[in-house]
Amino acid sequence: MCRETSTGPQPELPWKPKIVLSVLSALTDALQRPNGTMNRRIHDFVDLKAKARDIPVRGVKTSDVTVDATRNLWFRLYTPTDNAAKADVTLPVIVYFHGGGFAFFSPGSIFYHDFCLRLARKIPAIVISVNYRLAPEHRFPSQYEDGFETLKFLDDAKIPNFPENADLSKCFLAGDSAGANLAHHVAIRIGEAEFRNVRVIGQISIQPFFGGEERTESEIRLTKAYLVTMPRTDWVWRVFLPEGENRDHEAVNVTGPKAVNIMGVKYPETMVVVGGFDTLQDRQREFCKWLRRSGKEVKLIEYPSAVHAFYFFPELPETSQLMEEARDFVHQISDKMRVEVSKSKT
Repeated sequence: MCRETSTGPQPELPWKPKIVLSVLSALTDALQRPNGTMNRRIHDFVDLKAKARDIPVRGVKTSDVTVDATRNLWFRLYTPTDNAAKADVTLPVIVYFHGGGFAFFSPGSIFYHDFCLRLARKIPAIVISVNYRLAPEHRFPSQYEDGFETLKFLDDAKIPNFPENADLSKCFLAGDSAGANLAHHVAIRIGEAEFRNVRVIGQISIQPFFGGEERTESEIRLTKAYLVTMPRTDWVWRVFLPEGENRDHEAVNVTGPKAVNIMGVKYPETMVVVGGFDTLQDRQREFCKWLRRSGKEVKLIEYPSAVHAFYFFPELPETSQLMEEARDFVHQISDKMRVEVSKSKT
């Protein structure tokens, strides 16, 4: 459902998502300074956090694991504890990268903490939510390096109290918005590397954050969208990219003139989620087409009434649908991998 206003079509939202998204949009504008810096102190003050708890909350216990203290690289570990995740049943591992334009939020941010709790419980799966370095203090490729180093850490380290039923051979990359961009680039790096224990077999890309110099139709049309507008995203790309680079950089315009050729790269089967009121929807659909042209398997899921970051709100029907789609995708890919392994042994 949508309504027409003087600024174009607007989604019909319940009062809570409407207010929260409006506040987040206003805070984003207030924190982004024209000189390419941001007010990190105010950001950290208004960014509501949830603590890790060893005592299960809604059937999931959480703990924080340090990867590299020198760059504040760590992850929050979500371990299901209810009957759907018995100790003698192995669970897939989902490595999750949060969104926020590479500049905002953390795994402890209340929206992402709650989302990863639901993800761990609903699938069920072991979820690892990565705290990577943020722009503008840390530019490209810091975020991608942190993502890749986390996977290497999982592959190499013996992590204290790591769930014994976590199956790293059934590993999925996942992320929303900028986190989905990050997951894509980490997937490429992993496809070109050798791992002993970690095997990435799937990717869940929720409203991935891409860009380019030339505006798309949806970027021009949805000028009053929640959270994602061109002035906001232009600022993010400017403070994320190396000095002198533009939005056709390979990190931003992943299907553009400088796109990385992944034809010969091992790349996981991918599920891409698109919202009908997301400014970035044209780029997300083109991403799917580009993956197919590159010989990769991709599943496109569209929610016509969804805004960017709809998954923050359990009361929206698309959020429940996303959880079901993610669960089915993880189980389907895991089953396919199990069949392949079984065939290879015979």
